[in-house]
Amino acid sequence: MSSDDSVDKSFFHQHISQRFNAELEAIHTRVLSMGGLVEQQLDDAVAAMAEGRMELAEKVVTSDYQVNAVEVELDEACTQILVRRQPTASDLRLVMAVVKTITDLERIGDEAERIGRMALHFLELDRQTGPIAELQEMGEHVRNMLHNALDAFARMDVEQAVRVAQQDIHADSQYEVIVHRLMEQMMHNPETVPRAMDVVWTARSLERIGDRSRNICEYVVYFVRGKNVRHTSFEQMAQEATGDRH
Repeated sequence: MSSDDSVDKSFFHQHISQRFNAELEAIHTRVLSMGGLVEQQLDDAVAAMAEGRMELAEKVVTSDYQVNAVEVELDEACTQILVRRQPTASDLRLVMAVVKTITDLERIGDEAERIGRMALHFLELDRQTGPIAELQEMGEHVRNMLHNALDAFARMDVEQAVRVAQQDIHADSQYEVIVHRLMEQMMHNPETVPRAMDVVWTARSLERIGDRSRNICEYVVYFVRGKNVRHTSFEQMAQEATGDRH
């Protein structure tokens, strides 16, 4: 997701220091820019896997350095704000939400790179081994999760964040179906084990991307409501999201 001037940024507090306002808005916008890079990585990885496009797989594998560079840059910017501004209350929560989000985005990029490497391996072997169609469907689902999680982060929309987080249930279910099918396949055809395991690891990467997209949604709730909803049920997360803003 790219930054957009139309995004409502009313959740930023107005400070006496206009420079502080600008710094907070800048890191928020930069996160969305980083999110756009990661989204593109995932789009290319899923397309490479589903369509057998080697050029896309190679692009994903060789472009991860861009995401890593932005993550380092943003981490340093957040550190400087913490040291120089010593933010409190919602300002501190925003900086912490950014720090946590960029970590998850960097790891989503790592998972997309793994999918790209597996796609290259698929091309060298038999792409028909394993549930490629199911992988593609799962890939589309987690792509939408990531996009909508970043959209919720852009607007700090807790209601959307909760809706997106709940979609992780379906991603987990898709993963279980794929693994179950592959386990049966490997039991009946042991010669397919090496190739089937590539598919398992690809599905695992997609499942982790779903988890990390949910994490981003949790950071939105943390910023807006001041509630840490990590390791809670979806019901508890929804209840916390309806609380009063601190």
